[in-house]
Amino acid sequence: MTEAVRLMSHPSFTTPYSSATSAPPVDKSISSPDITDPFSSPNHTYTYSTNGIDTFPAPSAYKTRQYSWIHIFPEGRVHQHPQKMMRYFKWGIARLILEPDECPDIVPMWIEGNDQIMHESRKWPRFIPRVNKRCGIWFGDNVGGDGSIMFNELRRKWRELVEEDEKKEGRGFAMGVLSDGLKYGKEAVALREECTRQIRGAVLAVRRKRGLPDEDPKVGLVETWRQEGGKRQGKMEDGSWVGRT
Repeated sequence: MTEAVRLMSHPSFTTPYSSATSAPPVDKSISSPDITDPFSSPNHTYTYSTNGIDTFPAPSAYKTRQYSWIHIFPEGRVHQHPQKMMRYFKWGIARLILEPDECPDIVPMWIEGNDQIMHESRKWPRFIPRVNKRCGIWFGDNVGGDGSIMFNELRRKWRELVEEDEKKEGRGFAMGVLSDGLKYGKEAVALREECTRQIRGAVLAVRRKRGLPDEDPKVGLVETWRQEGGKRQGKMEDGSWVGRT
């Protein structure tokens, strides 16, 4: 999530070595990070690890990737419902709106038909997509950016919380890094919940435009999906199929 926030921002947290140093010349090709040696750089934000042992150049180390487009599946897993209803949206999507240095453009989408191509109940051979099926993608208008009064107001409140927490901690926070207060504090959680609710509403508007009936408002709540119990994959009691992404 930290990398995603940084990819949607200006990389002020990455600075190439000075030309006065003895480091080798920087590779200026589009495939090269804007740093001389991400593996020996003293700034840990240039690299990331998947397991604490391996090391890779951080995606945000590439200047060409600043203000990137990121495609998000906010349900966080495969969810195939007979009435095409959605699960609750994960709150991480709110971080991608509240935390970047500028309010990102937000284009809601509705994707339909993947369940026909690769249904979770499919038999052998599971790895082969089914042919002669129909799928479609519907796009909504941009609801983010500088012109979004609602999202920019949420971002303003978020910045106030960050400033208050930085004063308490006596230090600033790196881009995409949160204190415990910003992770679990009541006001911070409420902001993420409201931001996520607004995003879901934008996607539902596209769903409605596609011609589908309105959902029961309860299906957008975390509490509703807790009824699934400990089962995380397979066929659920409501007839939907859930799988890992």
